[in-house]
Amino acid sequence: MAEHLPQLTPPQLTLRQQAQLLDWAVELQAAPNWVGNLPVALLERCWLRLRRISLEQLALVLPPDASAEAPELVRYRAWIAAGQPAWSAQLRCWQEFGQPACQEALRHFWGHQERGNHGWTFTAYLELLETYRNQFQPGTVRSLPLIVLARSGQREPHRLHWLTPPLASRCGTLAPDCTG
Repeated sequence: MAEHLPQLTPPQLTLRQQAQLLDWAVELQAAPNWVGNLPVALLERCWLRLRRISLEQLALVLPPDASAEAPELVRYRAWIAAGQPAWSAQLRCWQEFGQPACQEALRHFWGHQERGNHGWTFTAYLELLETYRNQFQPGTVRSLPLIVLARSGQREPHRLHWLTPPLASRCGTLAPDCTG
């Protein structure tokens, strides 16, 4: 049955890896309901290593960047969106949260921007969870998530593939403006 799996490029998957994906897809189809041990496939391209983790382990194995979700920055963006000038929004943040807390939130945010997190943000993580959960609606086709990890030290995003029966791939990036 492994012949029904697509050859994802890059990288090419081995027959053994294709068989693993098929096994995990069968496991997903057999799941009676939404549970934390649903499979998520991770592919490390540099080592061509494919592994299965459970959905509940995903945030531990691949921690999403939530620095943009700091309350100080969320409030600042809300005030800007409401039409406040940047200096006024900043002063209001300092009054509400304190200047050191606001500066620390910005330092943390910009540090993550410099280091990069390959587009694996808190928003991308939540979108993956929502997409996965919605597959358990009656009459919905279940797809196995495969995250192809970006190369270390590169600015490229991780890529998310939703493998649907017969395990053809629908691909997207994990960039905030992409739905995958």
